[in-house]
Amino acid sequence: MDMATFAERSYLTYAMSVVRGRAIPNVEDGEKPVQRRILYAMHQLGLRSGAQHSKSARIVGEVLGKYHPHGDASTYDALVRMAQDFSLRYPLIDGQGNFGTQDGDSAAAYRYTEARLTPIADLLLSEIDQDTVDFIPNYDGRLKEPELLPARLPMLLLNGASGVAVGMACELPPHNMREVAEAAVQVLKHPRTTHKAVMEIIHGPDFPGGGQIISTRQAILDAYSTGRGSLRARARWKVENLARGQWQIVVHELPPTTSAKRVMAEVEELTNPKPKERGGKVSAAQTNLKQLMLGALEKVNDESDKENRVRLVLEPRSSRQDPEEFMRLMLSHTSLEENFSVNMVALGLDGRPGRKNIRQLLEEWVEFRVATVTRRTKFRLSQVERRLHILEGRRIVFLNIDKVIKLIRGSDEPKPVLMKQFKLTEVQAEDILEIRLRQLARLEGIKIENELKELKDERKDLKALLGSESEMKKLVAKEIRDDAKQYGDERRTVVEEAGRATFERQVVDEPLTVIVSRNGWVRSRQGHGLDLSGVSYKTGDGPYAIIETRSVHYLALIDSTGRAFSVQAAELPGSRGDGVPLSSLVDLAPGSRFAHAVDAQPGRRYLVANSAGYGFIVKAEELLSRVRAGKAFMTVPERADVLRPALVPEKPEMAVAFSEKGRMLLFPASELKELARGRGITLMGLDKGEKMIAVGFANSKSVTVVGKSRSDKERTVTVSGENLQKHILHRARKGCLLPGKMTPIGVKNE
Repeated sequence: MDMATFAERSYLTYAMSVVRGRAIPNVEDGEKPVQRRILYAMHQLGLRSGAQHSKSARIVGEVLGKYHPHGDASTYDALVRMAQDFSLRYPLIDGQGNFGTQDGDSAAAYRYTEARLTPIADLLLSEIDQDTVDFIPNYDGRLKEPELLPARLPMLLLNGASGVAVGMACELPPHNMREVAEAAVQVLKHPRTTHKAVMEIIHGPDFPGGGQIISTRQAILDAYSTGRGSLRARARWKVENLARGQWQIVVHELPPTTSAKRVMAEVEELTNPKPKERGGKVSAAQTNLKQLMLGALEKVNDESDKENRVRLVLEPRSSRQDPEEFMRLMLSHTSLEENFSVNMVALGLDGRPGRKNIRQLLEEWVEFRVATVTRRTKFRLSQVERRLHILEGRRIVFLNIDKVIKLIRGSDEPKPVLMKQFKLTEVQAEDILEIRLRQLARLEGIKIENELKELKDERKDLKALLGSESEMKKLVAKEIRDDAKQYGDERRTVVEEAGRATFERQVVDEPLTVIVSRNGWVRSRQGHGLDLSGVSYKTGDGPYAIIETRSVHYLALIDSTGRAFSVQAAELPGSRGDGVPLSSLVDLAPGSRFAHAVDAQPGRRYLVANSAGYGFIVKAEELLSRVRAGKAFMTVPERADVLRPALVPEKPEMAVAFSEKGRMLLFPASELKELARGRGITLMGLDKGEKMIAVGFANSKSVTVVGKSRSDKERTVTVSGENLQKHILHRARKGCLLPGKMTPIGVKNE
């Protein structure tokens, strides 16, 4: 055999061993082998619900020594899980000591804890000694262990299961006992029942911790009809009113995979975010979410105790908040609302793993249960017939008591003589010889006659039951309903459709003044026309742009490579401190830097240009991007700079361009082109190595130019009349020198 064939066969053997021997539960009893062995070992030890607790180490040792060929840690973990009322909907083990918490705290070592079976474990074990299931050799062949447990209810659906095998996994949620029992009876009585009819009885999962399933009815039906899907669960909460109009939210039920500790850790992460990449910066989304959370949430406390399994208290920063809106924020950003998987994979009656829908799971279990009750009935019938056989022999003794006594006293070997004289079997003769004298009283004879009559009636009923399929089904249905009545309880998880929680920040339309520094730091203040003389900046920094906008508008940020980014004005930090760097709000490409910022108010247009002399008009909407990485809108030649955009007036007359050598060109604005993206057209002719440094708009009568003198002082020059006419040419011309020695910056009051 070559290596490839050997490896393939060996891996297949291993895979099936994991599937059947560890990870995937059986449809019949809903247990994995380790769970089945623990329950059987405890049953054999006499640790029933009324017994005294026994040390867990004793139980684990019994399981390992007799039935389970694996480690003690995994065995104890399985025992612990079956005792946790937050893990199983119907715990099978009654634990005493520290068996862990829902927050993930581990159970104490097995030398410190004790356990016994719960009353519900009787649903699995009460018929184990009635020849209801087959027994197989244990791992060393010295003992026998049950291949399955004779489950009286579909435990696979009641407690669910979770496991990962080779190439497959199962994720079955728990369900309510009363609903599952009634659905099983429905499938038993009406074999053609559809999964939709079953789901009229079983409303959906029923988790130990309650919660609310908000998925649509159709989503639940799809998951249960295909055996696979994803449903969504939400925490349940209430508003507790406090003194002086204050209130707080108390979460008292959580989704299945959530804990109070996890929610608190998520809140901490949101309010104190860490960079997603090592050595990186906190992203703008993290910063915005932090501000949002800090603005809404004062603190969160875990007040859970023995009386309140879950009591997570959320205190709002302001009682003026709407509790519903406050919880939408919490639900949308924490695991107080999350998805859970449904993957109904199990080992079927044929021993093969497969995904099954809800009707198939019930069908196979019902078939198993009818077979189990049939075996139990046959076992009881054999017991009745054996007892009848014994009692008929005893009746012969009582009818011939004197002859029997005389025969026994006068014979060295009375058994064959009795068998021959009274036509008894060997079993009957043995029983007669074992009878004590007190059992020969007249009263015992009456008891034998009564018992004979009762057993004959019972034998008749048992044979009738075995001979009638309908009567057998009636008995199975009755037992299912009786068990559900005895052990069942009310549903804990509410199934109520609701939309997925989303939170959209309600932005109030108000005036804002955005302050942008030369080094690319940004902040905002409420209002327009503010006195900003007292605004401070970082050392070496200063004002670059003051943009009066509104909170509902977006700012368009332009970088040195011609990419545009967008940030909502309302998301900018307030005036406290120096603000935040624009680079934290968007994802700038390596080597690029922030260049300019403009108010991208709908309907506005801007003249965008670069120092190589190219430019075009672009709509403000074209500068907005839905992604943090922005979008390219202008092709910038190598070694060229992006110039400050100029707002296009409602009725532009002349466009203005300035060169670094002090030349100014005016040309009709009608010669400009409006584009969505690209390099644009030549605005100004330049000498080799010369750069265009500013653009704007003006009229044909007078232009006030803002510039800097050689001493770096700001000065203005007004050009009008004949002096202005020589600057008015056509696009792509070089223009003329401005009067005075100054470097132009732009046009005043453009």
